This record gives sequence, structure tokens and C-alpha cells, in this order.
Amino acid sequence: MSKPETLPMSISIKFFARLREQVGKDSDELKADSVTTAGEAWARATDGAEMPVNTLMAVNMEYVDADTVVADGDEVAFFPPVTGG
Repeated sequence: MSKPETLPMSISIKFFARLREQVGKDSDELKADSVTTAGEAWARATDGAEMPVNTLMAVNMEYVDADTVVADGDEVAFFPPVTGG
């Protein structure tokens, strides 16, 4: 009897609008055990680039702050500030 295949634990990272252009990619995939917060996800996915002031972030489509804990299977998204009138 063979062992079931183990899927790698990962966190999906998405960059939108001008942040995508700033970091040079629209997405990334990180090992879940390499980060614990949304802010750390930014740092790892951008090779330590400074996060622009007022960057919005969401985990699984809910806005969060940089200290929000992330886990295997989460999607972390980064957006520039939204303005309008």
C-alpha cells in the first residue's frame, strides 16, 4: 500500500494595480511555514522591499492589518490605497 501524496503547504500572494508594477509580478507562492503574518508575506514575496505607505492588504478577501496571522491555503492580496470621489 502506498502513502498518500502530501501536498505542499503554501500561501498564495497577489499584487494589484501599481503594486504589481512596482514589485514586477502579479503573484507569488510562499511556503506556509516561511511566514506567519501578512506583513511578513509582503517582505518575503518582495525580497524585503519596503511596503508603500497606506498599502491595503486582505487575507481571503477580508481587509486586515500587517500583523494578521496567515496559514496554509490562505490568499494574501496587496492593493494600493483606493481614492475616489
